[in-house]
Amino acid sequence: MWADLAGIGRHPGTGGYRRFAWSREDADLREWFAGEAAARGLDLVDDRAGNLWAWWGDPDRDGPGVVLGSHLDSVPDGGAFDGPLGVVSALAAVDALRARGFVPARPVGVAVFGDEEGARFGVACAGSRLITGALAPDRARALADGDGVSMAEALTRAGRDPAHLGRDDEALRRVATFVELHVEQGRGLDQLDRAVAVGTGIWPHGRWRVELPGEANHAGTTALADRRDPMIAYASAVLAARGAATWHDALATCGKVVVEPNGVNAVPSRVTAWLDARAPRADAARAVVAEVTGVVEVHGGTVTEESWTDRTVFDTALAARLAALLGDAPRLATGAGHDAGILAAAGVPTAMLFVRNPTGVSHAPAEHAERADCLAGVAALADVAADLAGAGSRP
Repeated sequence: MWADLAGIGRHPGTGGYRRFAWSREDADLREWFAGEAAARGLDLVDDRAGNLWAWWGDPDRDGPGVVLGSHLDSVPDGGAFDGPLGVVSALAAVDALRARGFVPARPVGVAVFGDEEGARFGVACAGSRLITGALAPDRARALADGDGVSMAEALTRAGRDPAHLGRDDEALRRVATFVELHVEQGRGLDQLDRAVAVGTGIWPHGRWRVELPGEANHAGTTALADRRDPMIAYASAVLAARGAATWHDALATCGKVVVEPNGVNAVPSRVTAWLDARAPRADAARAVVAEVTGVVEVHGGTVTEESWTDRTVFDTALAARLAALLGDAPRLATGAGHDAGILAAAGVPTAMLFVRNPTGVSHAPAEHAERADCLAGVAALADVAADLAGAGSRP
C-alpha cells in the first residue's frame, strides 16, 4: 500500500507532495482507497462533504461502529506520512484483525477525510467541519484557491454537487468511537524512546488573513519617503508575530504571502498574508493575534479570522483505557490540528495514537517514521480496534 501511494502527487524537484483537495491527485488517491476497500470486501460510502467511509459490517443495521482513519491530502511539498500513515495503518489493522480470526461484535470502519490540511481553500479540516456543522456550506462553497477557483467550482469539476454540502447527522450517527493514528509532528516520542503514544488533546489554534494596502509605483524612480509600500508593513507584522509569540509562550507563523503585482522592479500595491497562531491556552494565541492586528491596523490594514478551533480534550477515560491497553503508553498533547479534534468537539468519543518521528520534522519532505515503528503503530491500532469493537461470534 505504501509503495502504491509513493508516486501520487510527488513533486520531482522537491521530493515533497502536492495532494490538494478536489484535484487530479485527490481523485487518484480516492480511486486508490476505493480499490483497497473493494479488495477487502468493505462497503464504501461517502457523506455530504465527500469524506469516504469503508465499512466492515453494517453500522445502520448493527449499531454505530469503531472508525479508524485519517486523511490523504497534503500541504504544499508536504511529507509522505502526515495523513496517509493513518489510512494505510487502518487498512493494515483490519488485515491484522482478520489474520487473527477476529470477528467484531460491532462494525469497524476506515475513514478518509477530505481537505484536512486546507492547503487549497484555506480552511483546515474542511471535510470534518462540514459534516459536523462547524463550517457553513455557503461559506465553504465560496472559498477560493489561489487561481480563483471556488470550492463549488472544484466540486462540480470533480463530478460532485456542491449543493449537497452540509451537516451530515446520518454519517455521524454511524460512529460510536473514532481513533486516528498519526505520525508525531515533533520529537516527544523520540526523546522518550517509545514507538507509540496516546494523544490527550489539541492546543487552541487558528488562521487569520492579513490585508495590507499600498500604492504601486516604480522601484527606480519613487523616493523612499514617497512610497506606500505594504511589504514594510508586512515585515513589521511578521516581527510583531514572532515577538508576541515569544512573550506569550505561543507559536506564530507567517508562512504564506501573496504580493501584487509581484514584480522585481515595482513597489507592491497590496500584500495578502496569513497568520497561524497556536498555544496551550486560547488567551495566549489570541493575545498574539491582537498584537499583530494592532500593528497591521496602524498601517491601514485589516486582519480577518478564517478559522478557529478552541482547545480540544480527547475523551479522558478512553485515553486512559488505551494507554493501559498498550502497556502504559505515554500520553502526549499536540499543537497540530486533526479531524479527530473536530469530531471530538462535536461530541464523538475520540482518541489519537501517535507514531514516533525521529526527525521531528513535519509538513516537509524530511518527515519520517521507521518501518518498525509503523508496524508497532499498526499492531497498537489493531489492539485498540479489537478492544473497542469487541469479539463477536462467527456467522
